[in-house]
Amino acid sequence: MIKTDFQFIFVCLLFSQSVLAKAPDLFLLKTYDDSKSIVGWVMSEKLDGIRGFWNGEQLISRGGNPIHAPIWFTQNYPPFAIDGELWTKRGDFENISSIVRSKDSGDRWHKITHQIFEVPNQSGGLLERLAILKAYLAKNPNTPISIIPQIKIDVKKQLSNFLEEVVSDKGEGVVVRNPDTAYQTGRLSSALKVKKYFDTECTVLKILLGKGKYTGMMGSVLCQVADGRQLKVGSGFKDKDRVNPPSVGSKITFKYYGFTKKGNYKYPVYLRARLE
Repeated sequence: MIKTDFQFIFVCLLFSQSVLAKAPDLFLLKTYDDSKSIVGWVMSEKLDGIRGFWNGEQLISRGGNPIHAPIWFTQNYPPFAIDGELWTKRGDFENISSIVRSKDSGDRWHKITHQIFEVPNQSGGLLERLAILKAYLAKNPNTPISIIPQIKIDVKKQLSNFLEEVVSDKGEGVVVRNPDTAYQTGRLSSALKVKKYFDTECTVLKILLGKGKYTGMMGSVLCQVADGRQLKVGSGFKDKDRVNPPSVGSKITFKYYGFTKKGNYKYPVYLRARLE
């Protein structure tokens, strides 16, 4: 009987862990093409933080893992889902990542705000969905939640001007969205990222040892993108990354500047490891 009860509890624990590890079904950004007509859309700054999805009960990562925020951080969160970036300021990704990844960051969470760009599973267009959260925050103001401002695009030139303003002040880029689109998940043509460069993710296949000043450390990583293409990423890593490189099987984000005539990524540069 004791053995049976233990087996039952063990199975329940495994089941609960698998539930926690299930990635939420989120919307993802496609890359902006200059031929796209975006007049009448809205734009906002693309914040370089850690994605935090509140499912109405728990704060989880893009990969579905619990984010260990202090109780006070989420105690006044809404009883409905919200989606956004856990963020501090521009150019502070490593510090944000350190706080969010830790299981015991304590007072460091006071630096974090939750910048919201979506209120999933609500009716209406984007602005109507965000208005639901705005109404909630008016009655429950003591939260780290902030709604990212959405700026209407009246002429296309506004986008290039805004992008230049953001990037010149060390921002990452801009997001443009069709405000009339109902909530959807997956990679959307109605939600686009606009940057001075392109970026994508790849899975690390192998750690390649360095030479010269990087002898005894990682020199580069061999990785594979979703379409099966493989490439080496060797620049953009700091010395601490080379001493403790991303693990095989993990995902990293790299930036690139278009493609060569042979279809290879041009000037790939490491940006960050993905938080699961």
